[in-house]
Amino acid sequence: MNTEICNVSFPQTNYQPICLSKNENISEYLTVQNSPVLFGCRTGICGTCIVVVNGDIPPPTEEEKEILEIFAPENSQVRLACQLKLTSDIEITLLKGDLSGKL
Repeated sequence: MNTEICNVSFPQTNYQPICLSKNENISEYLTVQNSPVLFGCRTGICGTCIVVVNGDIPPPTEEEKEILEIFAPENSQVRLACQLKLTSDIEITLLKGDLSGKL
């Protein structure tokens, strides 16, 4: 297994897994054609790309933590997809629930 390549999968969807280099910012590669993740600002302030991540990834920055506290307090698996840096294989699922009232 090549440890420099990370597999990003989307369980419970019809989207195929994608392989990216370690430490890539996945927001540069995910599109509506290859993932269920929607993006807005891609800078970590709008919360559009909030997802549940299973896998080993670096902890969120203080700025990302502030946004996560607004949209999904007390959920340690939630992250902003635009802020993820790949360090291992991960699974991404969409956060269930309506966040529109939080915007």
